[in-house]
Amino acid sequence: MSQFHLAQVNIGRLRAPVDDPMIADFVANLERINALADGAPGFVWRLTGDGDDATDIKPDAGDPMMALNISVWTDPQSLGAFVYRSDHMSVMSRRAEWFEKLEIYMALWWVPVGHRPSVAEGYGKVQTLRRLGSTAEAFTFREIFPAPGANEAPPPVLDECA
Repeated sequence: MSQFHLAQVNIGRLRAPVDDPMIADFVANLERINALADGAPGFVWRLTGDGDDATDIKPDAGDPMMALNISVWTDPQSLGAFVYRSDHMSVMSRRAEWFEKLEIYMALWWVPVGHRPSVAEGYGKVQTLRRLGSTAEAFTFREIFPAPGANEAPPPVLDECA
């Protein structure tokens, strides 16, 4: 059994404030998609703010339009199944309606079992990926690095999910 889980962070810059009608469909789907994640095989934990989502948590104090979510999963295949083979995909495909285009908005990294990543840690992983590209410190579904101490990387996720 692995001593590590896979953490993921997604950041985005909203096109309008979270209470604006332009963002209403995104907000209306949060509870359903979060419940879907919570019940998905391999799900471990997700960041929540004052509500049952993270819309009130700001990763960048200088930019109130920035939003993020962080979650932890047992393995890349479980996260990939949720992201690419569940109804999450129907919401994710509408990302451009609610968020500005960012070249890099998601990062994956390994965390010790029981670790709950902070906002600063997650936001920092996206910055690391932007700065260094895919490394063992922060990577994407396209190039998954092995967990610390593992001899090899898990099988590719995009090939089986996309």
